[in-house]
Amino acid sequence: MALPYPALHASHAGIWIADDGVTRPVGRGEAIRIVADTPVILLNAPLVGQRLGYAELSGLDLLELYAFLRPARFMVPTAKGVAAATGLAMPARDEDVAAFLCEAAEAMLAVPAGDWPEREGAWTAAQSLLRMRWPWGPLVNERLARPAENERWLFARLPEWEEAAPRPAPRTVMIEPGAAEARLDALTGDGAEERPGQRAYAGAAAAAFAPRAMRDSPNLVLAEAGTGIGKTLGYLAPASLWSERAGGAVWISTYTKALQRQLGQETARLYPDETVRKAKVVTRKGRENYLCLLNLEDALQGGFQGRAAILAHLVARWAAYSADGDMVGGDLPGWLPTLFRRNGPAALTDRRGECVYAGCPHYRKCFIERAARASAEADIVIANHALVMVNAARGRELATRPTRYVFDEGHHLFDAADSMFATALTGGETIELRRWITGPEAGGRGRRRGLAARLSDVASYDEQGGRAIADAVDAARALASDGWLQRLNEGQPFGAIETLLAAVRGLAYARAEQSGPDGQGAGYGLETELAEPSAELIEAAAPAAAALDALVRPLVTLGRRLEAVLAEAPDWMDAAARARIEGAIASTGWRAETVAGWLALLARVGGPADPDFVDWLAVDRIEGREYDIGLHRHWLDPTRPFAEIVLKPAHGALVTSATLTGGGDWETAEARVGAPHLLRGPARFEAASPFDYINQSEVLVVTDVKRGDVAALANAYSRLIVASGGGTLGLFTAIRRLRAVHARLADRLAQEGLPLHAQHVDPIDTGTLVDIFRDDPHASLLGTDALRDGVDVPGESLRLVVMEGVPWPKPTVLHAARRLAGGGAAYDDRIVRARLAQAFGRLIRRADDRGAFVMLSAAMPSRLLTAFPPGVTIARVTLDEAVARVASRLSSRAALGHGRREPVGGAS
Repeated sequence: MALPYPALHASHAGIWIADDGVTRPVGRGEAIRIVADTPVILLNAPLVGQRLGYAELSGLDLLELYAFLRPARFMVPTAKGVAAATGLAMPARDEDVAAFLCEAAEAMLAVPAGDWPEREGAWTAAQSLLRMRWPWGPLVNERLARPAENERWLFARLPEWEEAAPRPAPRTVMIEPGAAEARLDALTGDGAEERPGQRAYAGAAAAAFAPRAMRDSPNLVLAEAGTGIGKTLGYLAPASLWSERAGGAVWISTYTKALQRQLGQETARLYPDETVRKAKVVTRKGRENYLCLLNLEDALQGGFQGRAAILAHLVARWAAYSADGDMVGGDLPGWLPTLFRRNGPAALTDRRGECVYAGCPHYRKCFIERAARASAEADIVIANHALVMVNAARGRELATRPTRYVFDEGHHLFDAADSMFATALTGGETIELRRWITGPEAGGRGRRRGLAARLSDVASYDEQGGRAIADAVDAARALASDGWLQRLNEGQPFGAIETLLAAVRGLAYARAEQSGPDGQGAGYGLETELAEPSAELIEAAAPAAAALDALVRPLVTLGRRLEAVLAEAPDWMDAAARARIEGAIASTGWRAETVAGWLALLARVGGPADPDFVDWLAVDRIEGREYDIGLHRHWLDPTRPFAEIVLKPAHGALVTSATLTGGGDWETAEARVGAPHLLRGPARFEAASPFDYINQSEVLVVTDVKRGDVAALANAYSRLIVASGGGTLGLFTAIRRLRAVHARLADRLAQEGLPLHAQHVDPIDTGTLVDIFRDDPHASLLGTDALRDGVDVPGESLRLVVMEGVPWPKPTVLHAARRLAGGGAAYDDRIVRARLAQAFGRLIRRADDRGAFVMLSAAMPSRLLTAFPPGVTIARVTLDEAVARVASRLSSRAALGHGRREPVGGAS
């Protein structure tokens, strides 16, 4: 049965409406009139709205329908992705997409009539969505039969985790020579290609799993293995061997979510049986990544309104079928939250640390607690650098703290430690702490989860603890509160902390350069050193310090009283109450440490500088709009606390990367991972990539694109992308230039049948943009730092990398201090060489890949060209020559066996 609604498709090539079997092109004005008056079938409403210039666009979005019908299943959010998911033929031309969307909607709505694994819960959810006027509600409901028995609600369906006896400490075992290589042979299987580099790597990695000889001296192995060596299986071989024999868990830490997903897939070699793998391998992330069931319940019971309420019900559908409840990088499609503007998704996770632990009615089914308990029993735990550091610094799981680590993407450890061990006394940070302590204040909405509410039983049982809670709540009222930015702009700060922030703002505007990093103009952030502070800042610091001191004292007291209550174990303290108090001890201790860090930073105002730290003042802005103000402190060398807190307690650690020494030498690599702060030096291993870079790639430095000329830059990108037939990753050093180039390119390339996607332009998360790019060999993708590293797109979809300029580090206060300590210009050169090596590393991912790397900067210094693999052809050429060479090298690839295609839309 044909649906009684038109369908609309908008791409950079044009806009089309399909209605009653007839497709016609329309102008932007007519399209807006139609979508404003009539329910319209479309694909990715925010993206279509952006194309039309109509931000409030809504309609019958096929992505929402798919999320309802196929929860916890991913679909590339393009016409091609919809075709693959529905089994329909992909539209051949852009103008055919609108009619195809009608056909796809009918195919999706037919799902309930067949074998539908996600049937349970659908009817109940559909009734709720119908009441909320979900556009698909009437169409879905008429196709769903009411079940004979009442459906189990989400919270009844989810399984409960079970407590287990504490896991014993790992046994002391030795991996004998050759054992890791033998395990690797078993993982790769009979008949696998002989890879000497991978075998040598596995043998070297095994040293990280040897028994530790000295306290605070882990067996540290640094291993640089070029792309194609097969690092993952190379370290999984000794890691799995040690875990089996020792009975302990190996934590494998990554920097990117993409590698986490890849690792999860690779472990199928270790444990082919899915049930066994689920028990043996667990992926862990920070608690802010997981769905909070209490927040979801609050949203479903009226806490969310309008579109946010629809999101909550779609998320509930997903939660019932999710493997782990991970909302960021898990099996929740990354595009789903982006369909719902504003802060709905963030409110469904525990971003403010307000968890009541065992006081929560869903505690026994909590995704976060389940992951924590599963990881305690697992052999392999796949985590990320930030979580490893948080866990080591303030984790609750002391008894199960890992003794063996593998840090993949190890070249990012410095940056991860820099973020983890930093201090920021800002308006945004203080208002979050205030909310955590006081809960919703007068006129505030939301579930009451202030400190007093979370620990009411402790307050009634322990008089000193109750007094400490009350004192903390009183002291928290001196922190910044709602509306603080507006008050500062009006010159009327309220309280000691807001007065301090006003002084910071005034001094930053007085001293900071008015152009942001890379000449981005006056609309971007301001910063200045915390040196020779003004009289106003010095005067404001003392009352602010007194206010913070009044806060940290009751927090410390409360932590001690909670520990005393735990030790006394009163009659009312069952296992649930104990778990809740243990959680409160950890979170209160963390907050007390945070406030103590703020006090140490304030002591610097008007006082002596500490050579271990870099301190500065900042006003954070986006396009002229201020969003935070405050004082910042970073370690000059953040690997010092990393070595102290993470490495020293460990027995062994492997730090590995394809670019571990990128930009420098082994001494540089050791310094970037904290090795100099250990008593025992690390072992080193190096294996070159097996790829034939000399024949598979070339580097072209274009000499005639004028710096700062956006039109010339856009022309260069356009010609190069056309010459390669798409498959281009364009990397920018400034968001402003990325947007300007995209605005000039998108329509032009669409006429050639070459879709263009862009970070910071398209309303799509970065992970999904990469998925779209990977799925279409004609597409190109523009992005910034997040795409320079960690993007794995092998094959035809990525055959050209173009950088618009030398990726010099931004001249921030922090960078200036590290540059001075690290050798001046040589420090900058090391950073640039590392970035170039990482960007070049996106190009060749398989033995049959071919590609070109183009730098659109005549100012590229020759000394930096050592970043590229030895022997690779490097030529300085004009743009005309570069276009000809790209076309010559990639023309057969661009055609991909079927010539230039007509434009096909979707998210193009």
